[in-house]
Amino acid sequence: MATGDISNLFQFLGGLGMFLYGMNIMGDGMQKTAGSKMNQFLGMVTNKRILGVLLGALITAILHSSAATTVMVVGFVNAGILNLTQAVGVIMGANIGTTITAWMVSLNSLGDAFAMLQPAFFAPLLAGLGAFMMTFSKKQKTNMIGEILVGGGLLFIGLTFMSGAVEPYTDAPIFADIFRILGGNPILGIVAGALITALLQSSTASVGILQTLAMNGVVSMSAAIYITLGQNIGTCVTAVLSSAGANRTAKRAASIHLMFNTIGAILFAIGMYGISFVMPEFAFGPINAVEISMFHTVFNVTNTILLYPFANQLVKLSALFVKEKGSGQELLQAENKEEAAALRHLDQRIFESPAFAIEVAATEVVHMGQITLKNLQRALDSLTDPEKASTQEVYEVEKTIDRMENMLTEYLIKVNNLSLNEDQKLVVNNLFYSISDIERVGDHAENLAESAEYIKEHSVNFSGVGIEDLKSIGSCVVKSFSHAIEARRTGNMDEVRKVSQYEDRVDNLEEEMREEHINRLSSGLCDSSAGVIFLDIINNLERVSDHAYNLAGYVKNEI
Repeated sequence: MATGDISNLFQFLGGLGMFLYGMNIMGDGMQKTAGSKMNQFLGMVTNKRILGVLLGALITAILHSSAATTVMVVGFVNAGILNLTQAVGVIMGANIGTTITAWMVSLNSLGDAFAMLQPAFFAPLLAGLGAFMMTFSKKQKTNMIGEILVGGGLLFIGLTFMSGAVEPYTDAPIFADIFRILGGNPILGIVAGALITALLQSSTASVGILQTLAMNGVVSMSAAIYITLGQNIGTCVTAVLSSAGANRTAKRAASIHLMFNTIGAILFAIGMYGISFVMPEFAFGPINAVEISMFHTVFNVTNTILLYPFANQLVKLSALFVKEKGSGQELLQAENKEEAAALRHLDQRIFESPAFAIEVAATEVVHMGQITLKNLQRALDSLTDPEKASTQEVYEVEKTIDRMENMLTEYLIKVNNLSLNEDQKLVVNNLFYSISDIERVGDHAENLAESAEYIKEHSVNFSGVGIEDLKSIGSCVVKSFSHAIEARRTGNMDEVRKVSQYEDRVDNLEEEMREEHINRLSSGLCDSSAGVIFLDIINNLERVSDHAYNLAGYVKNEI
């Protein structure tokens, strides 16, 4: 191999690397810019499948990868956030959204008359401008825009490198021979496209390479079509591999993606094979990058239109291919249904979108808070109505709360290492603090249960006034903590204000009750042993209210 050939190989590989890296950076930047809006997208997916299609297309256009979207869908299904019927719509939409990058690439094939409109012409300017914005601007939004510009610039510079590396070989007979063979044999063409895409883990990248070859006039129409069909099958490999450790339903979601693309590829391949006999000049004629983009779009849109009415049948068919039972070893090791649910929801496949990963974490923090709230009420009942609640149950639930704290902390550490904007980093930090505060509330609930056991074992008696005082402050504390959890769930400032109001009331009650109780002790109206335990109880309750106030403060800080 001559030095020039080695140089061209290096140039091609370097261009491919820049293309992939630019696509990643641009996707990250667009995702950060979308920010919290992506958290609202899942709420669009109802039983109306068309909304799922639109959602899938939108997310894929942002991520620049249908494989990434489908991996997330597998994660959502595994977590129980989406059901299979909803997932079908999102998967269909992902195939449409992935055509956006192909159209961006095809802009480079504009003629010399439109040279100044070609992305490759101003790509260096985009990359340079973006780099300056990221380096010298302290504004978060400006940095994110700079990230998008750098990504777009590198993407098109990479394409230019690839095209330049291939150009000297456009007249080589080997290219004509390869594409003649692939164009005349649908199976070989489809297999070639699937293998390249599976290796690159990106249909967008493999379509980009095909378009680069087409710009240099070495690709025939039929070969391009068969390879493109194969690329749509190859992109399913990422999701199929991702579903290996998921539950049965998630595996079915990955198989639906594979069936959807395979059925479409077979139908279009048969049609193209028939055309090649009727119009051989058309089938074996050249194809350019724009025409590849057109076919890529027509295929995915038409495939969605054809199979859209049969979504339920695809769901049923997936059950025939995925028969194994079980929901993963990790779930089997979970000690109760609450932990199992949390472990299932904290699916790392969702890391493909940091915004969604944060939303899932926030939902599980709320879940942990709701469990702790019930345990707090249970502990209070064990104090004021021992027949109604068991202290042993309080201790068991506290163990669950501790384990959930560990799971959520580990998950958030991984989320914190993702590509986040400043607002997202703030939310992640606040979720860390929230987990700690909720766990401390669980500890105080355990302390209350221990006080209840002490009262029972030592036959400690409170006066009627003392019991009423405990019920009064306990009710305020429960309401304060409940509104704090609701504030985290909804982000509603009204809930934050209610927490603040209850916190003030609890502080006043705690101070009044402490003084009144000391007076009762001094006058002999209350037993000294009861006095110590009473003060300890109201101190624990006041501390719970403080943690509720902290939780509401984190939410206020994000609004």
